Amino acid sequence: MASGTRAQYKLATYQTKEGPRAGLIIGDDVFDAAKATGQAAYATIAGILADWKSAEGALRKATASAAKSRAKRQPLAKTKLLAPLPSPPTIFCAGANYADHAAAMARKAGQPEPADPHEQGQKPYFFIKAARTLADPGATIKVGGYAEQLDWEIELAAVIGRPAKNVPIEKALNYVAGYTAANDLSARDRGRRPGVEATSFFKMDWIKHKSFDGSCPLGPWIVPASDIKDPQQLGLKLWVNGALRQDSNTNKMLFTLAEQIAHLSENMTLHPGDLILTGTPAGTGAGSGEFLKSGDVIKIWIEGIGAFTNKIL
Repeated sequence: MASGTRAQYKLATYQTKEGPRAGLIIGDDVFDAAKATGQAAYATIAGILADWKSAEGALRKATASAAKSRAKRQPLAKTKLLAPLPSPPTIFCAGANYADHAAAMARKAGQPEPADPHEQGQKPYFFIKAARTLADPGATIKVGGYAEQLDWEIELAAVIGRPAKNVPIEKALNYVAGYTAANDLSARDRGRRPGVEATSFFKMDWIKHKSFDGSCPLGPWIVPASDIKDPQQLGLKLWVNGALRQDSNTNKMLFTLAEQIAHLSENMTLHPGDLILTGTPAGTGAGSGEFLKSGDVIKIWIEGIGAFTNKIL
């Protein structure tokens, strides 16, 4: 985390009697972001991100004063957190972006270990998950009967804070508003279209493989980018029923987040609220042949961000 005397906060979406609201988490308390800043548009995370250039300063100012004021607050421990960004415009997901994971998947397919894509002149590789696939931190994800090979994939997720088009690598991180944690749940046995030859160009079914209800748990909150010193130096861990399955660091990415943003922005404009899931390291079920089953509990943790759990049914 960044050092200094700045007031620290996290952004969340939490459940209230009036419905979901954007929250400002300060220490162990949650404040209504719109009320704390006096900005009605900040009632949602989308509203905050749409005005991120001004919002960041307003949130810091509110944080500095809210903790010492009589502003209404509620304990974080008694607050129901929702996916921090309930309706992202687009969820971009980097595929095969950790060297060890790419090697494990190649071995599984009986292929040689892939070379560094930079040496081959390759660019980052992406697919898209539907925004409606998000799941809340702590939620029970009901996927019973959908897949027999349901897999886990911990990923650092970047939240875009301002429009980005043709962004150079050296300036790419300036377009990130914050970071959160994601689990790119994958139905491995639904990724191939039945009845289509394995050699066919049309064999893959990315929708059934990646975009089913609950397939993108997200949370528990968004940490401002200015509080993350280097997104390429973050530890990440994933446990299934208490057993550590993934244990790595974002420094093992093949393509950095900056490279990913630069590449995506070449052919389209990235918009505030867009999510970029940056890839997953080795340790997935596909590598071991062990997959999730009903009753399993998954916990993910990313350094500088936090942790959350989900149960599978």
